Amino acid sequence: MKRIVIDTNILISAILSPKGNSAQIMTLISLNELQLIFCSKILDEYTKVLAYERLKIPVQAQNKIIKGINKLGILIEPPLSTIHLPDESDRIFYDTARASGAILITGNMKHFPAESFIMTPADYIKMINA
Repeated sequence: MKRIVIDTNILISAILSPKGNSAQIMTLISLNELQLIFCSKILDEYTKVLAYERLKIPVQAQNKIIKGINKLGILIEPPLSTIHLPDESDRIFYDTARASGAILITGNMKHFPAESFIMTPADYIKMINA
């Protein structure tokens, strides 16, 4: 099974645009066709962002999403890298993907180095459908 790490922006995009590429990726996770990898800091980030008032995501939906991630995903605790990243808060996603051999899917490519395991949702969907 293909392993992926999703940046928080992918999770939120899937909720806000249920027919987009990010939503397709989340559907594949829910169908156990993709294996979601996360660490405790990523889960904390998801939880924090889902609760943003401006997103207006009902608490029950927030809880269901986090419960689903815990149920379907694999929790790891990766070692910290020393690679330079423009936004230090993105390190948890980079390190988790690198340590687990997963693809990191993000809408913020400029926040990460140009590496083959880092892709946009559109590029990932295109790759798996090829």
